[in-house]
Amino acid sequence: MFQTFADFFKNKDIRKKILFTLAILFIFRLGAAIPAPGINDTIIQLSANSLLGMMNLLGGGSIEQMSIFSLGVGPYITASIIIQLLSMDIIPALAEMVKDGKKGRQQMDRITRYLGVVLGLVQGFFIVQLLSKQYGMVENPGAVSYFYIAVIFTAGTMFLLWLADQITTKGIGNGVSVIIMAGIVADMPNNFRTVYATFVSQDATNPLGWLGLLIYIVMFIAIIILVVVMQVSERRIPIQQSSSHQINRTKGDLNHLPLKINSASVIPVIFAGALIQGPMIIASWINADAYNWLAKICDFTSPWFLAFYCVLIILFTFFYTNLTVDPQKISENLNKQGTYIPGVRPGKETKEYVSKVLNRITVLGAILLAFIALLPYVVSALTKLPQSAAVGGTGIIIVVGVAMETIKELKGQLTQKQYRGFVGK
Repeated sequence: MFQTFADFFKNKDIRKKILFTLAILFIFRLGAAIPAPGINDTIIQLSANSLLGMMNLLGGGSIEQMSIFSLGVGPYITASIIIQLLSMDIIPALAEMVKDGKKGRQQMDRITRYLGVVLGLVQGFFIVQLLSKQYGMVENPGAVSYFYIAVIFTAGTMFLLWLADQITTKGIGNGVSVIIMAGIVADMPNNFRTVYATFVSQDATNPLGWLGLLIYIVMFIAIIILVVVMQVSERRIPIQQSSSHQINRTKGDLNHLPLKINSASVIPVIFAGALIQGPMIIASWINADAYNWLAKICDFTSPWFLAFYCVLIILFTFFYTNLTVDPQKISENLNKQGTYIPGVRPGKETKEYVSKVLNRITVLGAILLAFIALLPYVVSALTKLPQSAAVGGTGIIIVVGVAMETIKELKGQLTQKQYRGFVGK
């Protein structure tokens, strides 16, 4: 592993890309520490089980500080999900853009950014209004001040998207994903400091405190390993070209159709959290009694509500997996390529077979995703740790997934450079 990182920095082009990406991330973290105008110098603590807590996680704690990057790239991510869902034959014009290749993707990205601006203004306005009422963070409360700060938040989001584009074109990895990962990683030292303060700092001579810290570290590493396994695990369905003249082909010679056990990534967790917390935020704008009533029902310390949250994550996992992985299209593509699954007839039987395999492996992926998402609440209930510092959660899945994709891309670039160098000789 260390040799691989050394090879990255030995290559001049890759080294430039890494350093450029780090410079962009430095600008991101610098902006995350700049408070928005009209905000009191106050740092709040948001519950990790709230929708605002989720947005704060993706922004690296920017909402708690009310910085100019408070919204992060959240509005763009939300807009991307909405546009992706609408392009699933719901709006014909968007469906045609998907089929239109690079030009269509550029048009969809432009529409997504416009929608992201609208969502940023709406989210920013109501977030500022909500936090102003709860914490008195705005110096001159009022609709004009709220809208002014919301415009600044939205401008910060669009600037972050520009930085993400620079990373994508001149740096390493997908820019949006890298910025999200950087925000989460930037908040991890605070979590470890909280864990240390909880277990050790009150009585450094108590061996049980050090034991608790050691158990936490072991669990943290174990969860990372579990997420890695979940990300790379897939079911490989053997496929074969119908034009092949090899009669006695071994199983190892066959090509494969890979299906991941978790094709939905963290989207189901975000959907479930939005479905639960969205009505609470709306109720807080309308009526305090309605908000308090919903807050009592949506209690993440209740085993019954955690069970409901788990069911939501599992259902959304199946829902989003079937949106992103279409067995009908897979069957059609295999048929167009003259490829078939041994022992399965092309057409309807292939579609049913792929659908059955996909649903079976998604059961395991949904259970693992729900387990990791619920783990912070369970650990927090069993220990003194706050939910934001407990192991597991959405942040780990995002960080591990982005890190794996980035390393994979770097290795591909390194191999390509070495191959070109060999050919050049």
